[in-house]
Amino acid sequence: MEVLNQKNQLKNLVPAALVEKTIIKGQGQLSSTGALVVKTGKFTGRSPKDRYIVEDSLTKDSVDWGDINIPITNDTYQKLFAKITKYADSLEEVYVRDAHACANPNYKLNVRVYTEYPWQNMFVYNMFLRPSESDLKNFSPDWKVYAFPGVKADPKAHGTRQDNFSIINFSTKTIIIGGTAYTGEIKKGIFSVLNYTLPSENNVLSMHCSANVGAKGDTALFFGLSGTGKTTLSNDPERRLIGDDEHGWSKESVFNFEGGCYAKTIDLSPSKEPQIYKAIKFGALLENVGFQEDGTTVDYSDVSITQNTRVSYPIYHIDNIMYNSRGDLPRNIFFLTCDAFGILPPISKLTPEQAMYHFISGYTAKIAGTEEGINEPLATFSACFGAPFLPLHPTAYAQLLGDKLKKGSRQGDGKINVWLINTGWTGGGYGVGNRMELSFTRAMIKAALNGDLNEVEYREHPVFGLMMPKTCPDVPNAVLNPRDTWRNEEDYDKTAAKLSKLFNENFKKYAAKADKAIVAAAPVM
Repeated sequence: MEVLNQKNQLKNLVPAALVEKTIIKGQGQLSSTGALVVKTGKFTGRSPKDRYIVEDSLTKDSVDWGDINIPITNDTYQKLFAKITKYADSLEEVYVRDAHACANPNYKLNVRVYTEYPWQNMFVYNMFLRPSESDLKNFSPDWKVYAFPGVKADPKAHGTRQDNFSIINFSTKTIIIGGTAYTGEIKKGIFSVLNYTLPSENNVLSMHCSANVGAKGDTALFFGLSGTGKTTLSNDPERRLIGDDEHGWSKESVFNFEGGCYAKTIDLSPSKEPQIYKAIKFGALLENVGFQEDGTTVDYSDVSITQNTRVSYPIYHIDNIMYNSRGDLPRNIFFLTCDAFGILPPISKLTPEQAMYHFISGYTAKIAGTEEGINEPLATFSACFGAPFLPLHPTAYAQLLGDKLKKGSRQGDGKINVWLINTGWTGGGYGVGNRMELSFTRAMIKAALNGDLNEVEYREHPVFGLMMPKTCPDVPNAVLNPRDTWRNEEDYDKTAAKLSKLFNENFKKYAAKADKAIVAAAPVM
């Protein structure tokens, strides 16, 4: 049982009070739009190599241990937990926030978060679901999170890689975070918890995706890693937003885990991303951005601190939202990939087997700044488009997706359409070609959602077997076949073969547990 000094705890302060505390302590300032601007210090992104799970009788045989889920002993956890609570007791102020995760009441998780800084607490207010006053009166936490950047591990004594850490203990239902003030560690810690409990205990598919709903009630899901466009593409003025990052797919609904959005702001503009731009006002929290000469107007092109500049804001800052944060079963699913090789089509339709293959593969490119040490796009494979947050083996999530695809949607013909969208490069790979125009990507997604691609002609990609539409409203035909966009088609073919080989090499570790039809959906070399 932790010993925390009750006298120094400030519980559930309103955002205005947290803003005031931050400014008085010299930890932040207001921008010209009223948003609070802070710097997260040494860490401006997640540090996945320093995220651990306590290995004990509960997790020993259920967690997929390896480079992603790194085991740590309960003894080490207890030592660091004691260090955190002792440190918290010594502080003048500790900020406490009670919140929910999961908008479907059948799966609601009560979370209590203790933070060292007031602006960390504001992040929790923004990103988690906010309990009512009546809920707070009888609030009992299911999980507790302790986020104290001032607490550092001793790698020699504790066996950690370096002095920062994020440790999940499923037996005690606690998360401890030290040595880093990057707020994303808090939200991804709880996401990892839900990725363990919901599939195994409730048959709910937990997903690293955004989601929105059309005028006819049709739900769309957007899978992808940070920087592939989940937030940008799901913020559509013609559709209502469920959420931008983390969702569950149960037998009843698609539902948001969160109560806010955490968007990248690099090169943000009112023309390209009007919804996000408008949401950055009082109550929003900007991280690691630079300013123009007046010292208060944010310069979204400034990457002097990091390319992973971020803003968190409560979802009600977006005008067009689903206020219950839930939608019907999905009608369309989009896999967003940022292809650094420039090989994959900008849009292609997948068979169920191809959908499973590409879900398990999770090909994309890590965008500069989303993780420590990533300074330029790097081709990678991330299972289920969210491997860093998956305590279970990827095939467990893939099997759930396959089951739900078979059951289908409750709308239209009952089929769930799955699309692969390349938001990466065209006309060549990174450094040669250009990034796909956002306006074209939006037009292709709109056409898929409206059914405009149902009757057009398709051609098959010779290597990946993907079905590419020959025409699409408001998109030049020339960009729909990526081979046609390269100056030298032989160079395209060689690079396609290279990427195909990477896909096949990556999939070897899943092939033994995958259905033969899924394995057959692999690209040809």
